[in-house]
Amino acid sequence: MQSQFIQHQPIEVPEAFLDQGSSLSEPNDVATEAASSFEAVRFHTRFVDCMEMYADAQTVAQYLDNHQGWFCRCAHPMKVEQLGKNGYALAIGRFGSFGYQVEPKIGLDLMPEEQGIYRIKTIPIPNYVAPGYDVDFNAAMDLVEVSSDSSSGQSRLPSALTRVEWQLDLAVDIHFPKFIYKLPKSLIQSTGDRLLCQIVRQVSRRLTYKVQEDFHKSLQIPFPQKSQKRSAASMKAEGCNT
Repeated sequence: MQSQFIQHQPIEVPEAFLDQGSSLSEPNDVATEAASSFEAVRFHTRFVDCMEMYADAQTVAQYLDNHQGWFCRCAHPMKVEQLGKNGYALAIGRFGSFGYQVEPKIGLDLMPEEQGIYRIKTIPIPNYVAPGYDVDFNAAMDLVEVSSDSSSGQSRLPSALTRVEWQLDLAVDIHFPKFIYKLPKSLIQSTGDRLLCQIVRQVSRRLTYKVQEDFHKSLQIPFPQKSQKRSAASMKAEGCNT
């Protein structure tokens, strides 16, 4: 649960593929060239996960509503800039494959709860044009209150346990430099989908742990180790479907 982001640690394919093109030290020029000549490639993943909060659903909802407090703290070391009341610009890190790297930055709107559901959607970032990519981020969270596991042996734990169950539908369109299109389309697609899945897994793992930790610390509630391990196991079991 405490593994680092894969910032500045791009996934690479075998060296044979890297001979297909040249250095990409100027991403804006590359994106302009690619966008003018080739159709974008769409990568897509769906992801399901949950995190456990040792409190009733109303308490968890109050915490989630106050995202101006916890979102920036929990997103660190990713860079976050607030956009209005509910929006944030989030710089995720540097990722890549085939010798091509991208540093995605997306705008997210943490929408107010509606009929028990919290949604997060993509919004434009003012005065920012993404260099060669477009992100469509749609997430939904549901709060399910259950009885906590009395076998934990921790008498200080509240009797209520809320599972924050969420699902993400994420699509990314990328305009690659022209040398990438010399590779088989199936290889580009499978590698991109796999990389997107890994990014979601690792970012989710880190954020889930930090949000759980921040929530329990702010309310001075013990955070059982077994709950942390169970969250990680749940994520791996359901994982990404590409």
